[in-house]
Formats: sequence, C-alpha cells, structure tokens
Amino acid sequence: MIIDGLINQARDFMAYRFSAGVTPTSSDQTNMAAQETEVTVEAGILPPPVDAAMGEYYQLQQNLLICTLVFSGFIFVSVWLVYSLPIALNYLLGACGGVVYLRMLAKNVANLGRGQQKVGSGRLAIVVGLILVATQWQQLQVVPVFLGFLTYKAALIAYTLWTAVLPNQS
Repeated sequence: MIIDGLINQARDFMAYRFSAGVTPTSSDQTNMAAQETEVTVEAGILPPPVDAAMGEYYQLQQNLLICTLVFSGFIFVSVWLVYSLPIALNYLLGACGGVVYLRMLAKNVANLGRGQQKVGSGRLAIVVGLILVATQWQQLQVVPVFLGFLTYKAALIAYTLWTAVLPNQS
C-alpha cells in the first residue's frame, strides 16, 4: 500500500521532470532518498543497484558489438569468395562505418540517463559521409558500402532472435 503510493509519486515526479525539463533540487533528492530508505526498511527488499543495470547494459553492448563484428567478418569473406576483393573491401568499409555508428549509438544511449536531455544527430554524419565518399571516388561502389553499413542492423536482429529463442544461452 505504501509502496504503491511511493511508486505513483515517483512516476508523477519523473513525468513532471522530463516533460518540463526540470532538474531535481537537493531537497527533492533528499526527500526521495528518505522515501526510498523507508520503502526498503518497511518492505525488507532492496531495489536493484544502478551499477548492476549498467553492467547488464554494457554486457548487451559488448555482445551486440561482437555479433556485428562476426557478421561483418563472415560476410566480408563470403563476398570476397563470391565476387571480388574490391567489392569485399567496399563492403568492409561500410561495415566499419556501421560498427563506428553502433559504438556511437551505444555511448549516446549510456549517457542519456546521466543528464543528457536529447539524442545527438552526429551519427548521421557517418552515414552521409560514407555515401558521399562512395559516390565521389571512382573505385568505390555505393551498394556494397551501404549494405556493409547495414550489417549492424542484421546483427541486431539476429541477436534479438537468438535471445528470444534461447534466453538462457545469452
């Protein structure tokens, strides 16, 4: 009963904070800390630590990066064997851009809860830059570079399906 009231107060506070762009004052933080202490003492349970949640996020981030690198390597070798080395290198250039994009996205998401109010659009420059370079240089082809960039999305889908089918193996 008390916990439900505190949860509702926290939701209202967070909804107000994020909708109005207000940062909590020190007295708000003190009140919330006191209420949290009351909840843990009365209920006898502790909320999950923030470090554990971030640890899970960093583990997910690492797994996605490894999955993307494995996909990129496998597809690079396949394209090299089926087509040619220049096309495979075009693909590899796009895949490297996709890995950089994924890494920047992961850092941006990690910083989102630490005071950053909006998601930056600097990552869009990677896509635009890759496509511009591919269209301006005569040795590069746009389609393999673009498909290489999209490899991180294929890896993300595969990782999601893998964890959905085999949740205990992830």
